[in-house]
Amino acid sequence: MTTFRFLHNPLNGIRRAILGAAVLSTTVAVGCIHYHPRPITAETTVEDFEARRLDTPEIKTYLVGQVGVDRWPPPVWDLESLSLAALYYSPYLDVARARWGVAEAATISAGARPNPSLNASIGYDSTSKMIRPWIPEIVLSLPVETAGKRGIRIRRAQALSQAAQLDVLQTAWEVRGRLRRAFVDLFQATEMEALLLRLNEIQVQSLELLEAQLEMGAISANELTQARIAAARTRLAALEATRNRERARVELASAVGVPSAALDGLEVSFDELEHLTTELPTDEIRRQALVHRADILSALAAYEATQAALQLEIAKQYPDLDIGAGYQLDQVVNKWTLGLNLILPIFDRNKGPIGEAEAARAESAAQFLALQSRVLAEVDGASASYRSAVEAVTEVDAMLAKLEQREASIRTAYRLGAISRLEVLSAEIEVAAGRVARIDMLVSAQLAAGELENAVQSPLDTNDWYLVKPARAEGTVEAADEE
Repeated sequence: MTTFRFLHNPLNGIRRAILGAAVLSTTVAVGCIHYHPRPITAETTVEDFEARRLDTPEIKTYLVGQVGVDRWPPPVWDLESLSLAALYYSPYLDVARARWGVAEAATISAGARPNPSLNASIGYDSTSKMIRPWIPEIVLSLPVETAGKRGIRIRRAQALSQAAQLDVLQTAWEVRGRLRRAFVDLFQATEMEALLLRLNEIQVQSLELLEAQLEMGAISANELTQARIAAARTRLAALEATRNRERARVELASAVGVPSAALDGLEVSFDELEHLTTELPTDEIRRQALVHRADILSALAAYEATQAALQLEIAKQYPDLDIGAGYQLDQVVNKWTLGLNLILPIFDRNKGPIGEAEAARAESAAQFLALQSRVLAEVDGASASYRSAVEAVTEVDAMLAKLEQREASIRTAYRLGAISRLEVLSAEIEVAAGRVARIDMLVSAQLAAGELENAVQSPLDTNDWYLVKPARAEGTVEAADEE
């Protein structure tokens, strides 16, 4: 019969048991991930935000080498370059990436195996006549999952991680859509300010001639009053355009994720806004939206997660096992035990959670169908709006061309002495007003184009822009420090 030396003195046994537990705890602690604080304060974050610029080495390192980016900063800033900067700085993308990081970490949690447990205890036999009444006992419990629950959890977590990754892409399109609108607004305000100032300048020249004619009695005071009112309205509209330009500039900086001071001195080009795609393949646009939209793919991934959740609840009908092995030294007698613990599914067969999971899957399927219907409605509505806006631009271009031809004819007649200077100024006013109307129509068309691109989540010209693959979120479990 086997005996142990530490049992000759019961206190030695207790000490060795405590020492063994301490050694085991130390061994486990060596492989643990340790906490490292990362405090933030409002003052620090404000300072960091105010220091953001578009020509820092960090953003250059991030972007150079991406598809189509061979130098940074660009000589002229356009929609594409500003969009790339927004992908780097946007706080909304930071939030989406962080959520993706949480979902990625959850896949590790889902794949974790249950740890065994070790229970040590010691008893005392007060009726014992021997010198060693202490009865030490150790029980090792090993949990065993059944019915493939671990694999199902991993599949569910992977589906949710994929949905979170696609949400990053969805957020990127939302960031780009907001940036594009601010870009178009800045274009409109800048162009309108210049055109209205020019129109007001012509109107002032016309007023001087009208005042001279009024003194000669050639016109009535009412005609001069109407001209003055028109000039005053134009001047007020120009001032409003100036305010709109400043607001649009601030909004553009906000969409990029930088302070407005970061845009100081930048040369912004709006040339691409003069281009409108006139041919829209409706069937291809629909297919693009239904196949490649990030929220569609994210909804499908979320549905797969509900499928796995239902499968997991069904698997829970089969109880897990808990295998236990115990050892007890009763006086000088070695006693070994082997136990099996499981929950008997007699009163509850997990019907409630299964029903909830089935209902959640049905809800997810209904949400996907509703999303698909909404996407089709967005694409069809945006396509119709864009076509109408392009037709309006075509018509105003034709009208403006006629006004410019008429102005050229009037200038020729003026040089020949056939008409007065006032008639030339009137023709210039008509042309300037036509150009103002054209800017309004062009901006409407570009806003409609932006809505269509957002609905399809693809540029109308697929060669002019691209999305950078979302960067891996920081702070995931893999990135944590181990000691």
